Amino acid sequence: MRLTILKKYDKQLGFVFLLLIVLFIFLAMTNKSFFNWAYERHQNLLSWYIRPLFIIPFCYFAYKKSWAGIMGTMFMVLTSMFWFPKPAEVSDQVVEFLEMEKEYLTGEWTLPKVLIALLIPASLSALATAFWKRNLWIGVAVMVFIALAKMSWSVAFGGESGKAVFVPAIVGLLICILLIYIGFRRMEKRKNN
Repeated sequence: MRLTILKKYDKQLGFVFLLLIVLFIFLAMTNKSFFNWAYERHQNLLSWYIRPLFIIPFCYFAYKKSWAGIMGTMFMVLTSMFWFPKPAEVSDQVVEFLEMEKEYLTGEWTLPKVLIALLIPASLSALATAFWKRNLWIGVAVMVFIALAKMSWSVAFGGESGKAVFVPAIVGLLICILLIYIGFRRMEKRKNN
């Protein structure tokens, strides 16, 4: 019964999560104290390691064609940066990288910067489309692109400090590919039986 209700209102719930995403981004970009509070907690490397893992439910919900699941997962990704407490110790590389990222986000938004930022929704849309259409290999290719783009951006704009994202990005990518491959095969097998 509950599943039927959720399916019935899937698009509406997806829209609610989209509004929450927009509200969160607006709050983060207009409230400096909230922005700084969130970034202090984002220094905790646990948030760096769990964020890539949200690709798994994102792909699952795309496979299940659930707008609410996709948008809910994206909301979780955004908020996960402050789920963990501010760490007692932070490496200089992490501090330097996050300072660059903060300056990048709060600085002037030029056309090239906007175009780079648009790669995020474009690549996530491509990822969702791949799994919506049940294409594992295009989905994996998009996941690899996303990880490589994040690492490239990090080094291009953060220099040596950008390498701080490499291990979390690579570990997350490998875990995601493995678990998504296994889950995809199981769901396809169930669907065909």
